[in-house]
Amino acid sequence: MSAERVQPKLIIHGGAGSSLKGKGGVESVRKSLYRVIDEVYALLRSGATAQAAVIHGCQMLEDDPRFNAGTGSVLQSDGQIRMSAALMDGASQRFSGVINVSRVQNPITLARALQTSHDRVLSDHGAAELLRELELPAYDPLTEIRLQEWIQERQGNFSREMAGVVAERELVEDTAGRGTIGVVVLDDQGCIAVGTSTGGKGFERIGRVSDSAMPAGNYATARAAVSCTGIGEDIIDECLAARIVVRVDDGQPLVSAFERSFREAHQHQRDLGAIGLDATGAIAWGKTSEVLLAAYHDGEKVGDTLEWDDGLLVGCLPG
Repeated sequence: MSAERVQPKLIIHGGAGSSLKGKGGVESVRKSLYRVIDEVYALLRSGATAQAAVIHGCQMLEDDPRFNAGTGSVLQSDGQIRMSAALMDGASQRFSGVINVSRVQNPITLARALQTSHDRVLSDHGAAELLRELELPAYDPLTEIRLQEWIQERQGNFSREMAGVVAERELVEDTAGRGTIGVVVLDDQGCIAVGTSTGGKGFERIGRVSDSAMPAGNYATARAAVSCTGIGEDIIDECLAARIVVRVDDGQPLVSAFERSFREAHQHQRDLGAIGLDATGAIAWGKTSEVLLAAYHDGEKVGDTLEWDDGLLVGCLPG
């Protein structure tokens, strides 16, 4: 922990993909992201810890039906919603998460509760029991648009496949299959935290586990933190979040760690994106997909990556 107050920094994402059409266009997504940036950064200015700011930002994004996490999560092949989320505090280097949980408004809240538990990652049944222990009300995250997407996809599958068979394909208009939300924060004490939450990729095989509840998709140390989005299996194969953070721990600048990791991901034909920051206040993002729905506050101004297309895999702001 720093002995002196530092300038807080913040970067968030609402997924990655090939189109903004199904999410209402650039300005609509920008409005949603900036609302979160403004509220979370105000918390940081008031002295909130990195972990508290991450949790609040994730809850706001989970509550926005525009994004595939919490309310507005996609449906799996059996028509059920199962969500996953993870939280990691860099100062303690402590990871916690839930996998395939249902009937909860904010999966990140369960991840927070597990930060002080001996058992810090729970799957469906264990997460459901934790929900009861915390006395959180049951909640249905289904939205009409997600139901209609599932019905349309299901009708298409019935013409080609037997009912109940996994269909690992992008959903209607490529809006949800790569959907995740993530928040990465550096607070005024120099502490870092990261949270990531998702409804999955949609129409997946029952029991499939997302990268969002793994260090592959959500990882932090005292030096850096990264949240990933995109095709979960690609992120897992690259172990992307942990790979970038470990490279920073080994002495690489954040932007160099992003550049090397995304060159490798591009060479392997992965479809993914990531956001991150380090203890110096540097902010970075990268994508191999066409669109990365990210926004940031660098201590002076708010910006985003919605129309970022300069031909590079990685963008950055120095600390």
